[in-house]
Amino acid sequence: MSSSPQHSASVSRGFLPADTEDLALYREKFRRRLPESLDELHGPTQGIVELPLHMAWSGMTSYDMGKPRQRMGLYRTVLHEGLRDDLPRYLNQDLLLQLWPVLRTLVGRTVRTVWEDAFPQLASRTQAAA
Repeated sequence: MSSSPQHSASVSRGFLPADTEDLALYREKFRRRLPESLDELHGPTQGIVELPLHMAWSGMTSYDMGKPRQRMGLYRTVLHEGLRDDLPRYLNQDLLLQLWPVLRTLVGRTVRTVWEDAFPQLASRTQAAA
């Protein structure tokens, strides 16, 4: 059996080839949901936001944008569970950029990586905050 560099690297990190394929599919799931540009994100910045059950299936459905913890929770939920059409409806570009240095620590590695790879301005916000 030949050992390709990709195979050796994934096995050496504790991933089996099937795990690597699953991770690639998981990343692609989030990539397909991304907007073309952050300019598309025109979601609310104030008031009470009600999320539909397909996003808020395991917890809160109502978020007060005036409360920082709830605002952060809303963004975390939408980034993880939102579909392509949900992102522009519930996320706001300016607020996402403002929250990102902390928000990136609250989302999963895959979500963080997909968003920062697609939108370098998010990664640069993190570096500027450090």
